[in-house]
Amino acid sequence: RGIMQAFILNTRRDKFKDARVRRAFNYAFNFEEMNKQIFYGQYQRINSYFEGTELAATGLPQGKELEILETVRDKVPPEVFTTEYKNPVGGGPEAVRRNLREAMRLLKEAGYEIRNQKLVNARTGEPFSVEFLIDDPSFERVILFYKPELERIGVEVSVRTVDEAQYENRIRRWDFDIIVGSWGESLSPGNEQRAYWGSQAADTPGSRNFAGIKNPAVDALIEKVIYASDRATLVAATRALDRVLLWNHYVVPQWTYGKVRTARWDRYGRPEHMPKYGEAAFPTVWWWKGSPGRVGSRP
Repeated sequence: RGIMQAFILNTRRDKFKDARVRRAFNYAFNFEEMNKQIFYGQYQRINSYFEGTELAATGLPQGKELEILETVRDKVPPEVFTTEYKNPVGGGPEAVRRNLREAMRLLKEAGYEIRNQKLVNARTGEPFSVEFLIDDPSFERVILFYKPELERIGVEVSVRTVDEAQYENRIRRWDFDIIVGSWGESLSPGNEQRAYWGSQAADTPGSRNFAGIKNPAVDALIEKVIYASDRATLVAATRALDRVLLWNHYVVPQWTYGKVRTARWDRYGRPEHMPKYGEAAFPTVWWWKGSPGRVGSRP
């Protein structure tokens, strides 16, 4: 199954309504250095809402996917048709400086400037500040790694860790700037896409449209996914939806891992061939063998 795990930017807030601002936040995220220092280089960057599946958009649109995208051409960023989506690549000092320069260019285009080392709205003078809302203290280290790069482009950053109840209440009220979240996807997406990205869900408390997406092109593509009459059309429509979501920069994608970690004990057995699309650790496919090397009944 595919997954998008990300820093989710709340577009209900005026500060995140401009896609250039949202894209700048991606340029400020130095994933490569974080992966090296915190995660021992284990992870890879997510480049799709359907990462790791045939539904992920790659290259430039063509064939049936291009036909579908032509129906919303006037409602999507031009890059959808001209440029393959890729996240900025950081790592070394030169790459980081290049990315931060691009972030500053985008923010300037969006109407922001640096005054006294702070990013402010050029028209109102209001400082640009963001709060990361989390309910898992272990994730503070990740945000605190991201924080200095955002501060280098003048953004004021705070991290608020709250208990689960307060976190859920704030999410239901859409009372946040940035959260960490994820969406798991099956190989046959359908009605749930409305709850993830649909305009109606953006105003529905408790929905999973955390980013507050209200985009007519996205709505139209969701319907093409839901009402696809065959597999080829479903794949093409999903890739088109993926591409449009990516080029609107609603999130700063995080990372994924191509394996499932499990703790094993030699008293348990499992089939030689596991389900291709199932979870490798799914408990119903394990059984009790008794002592090592000897099949026995469970006591």
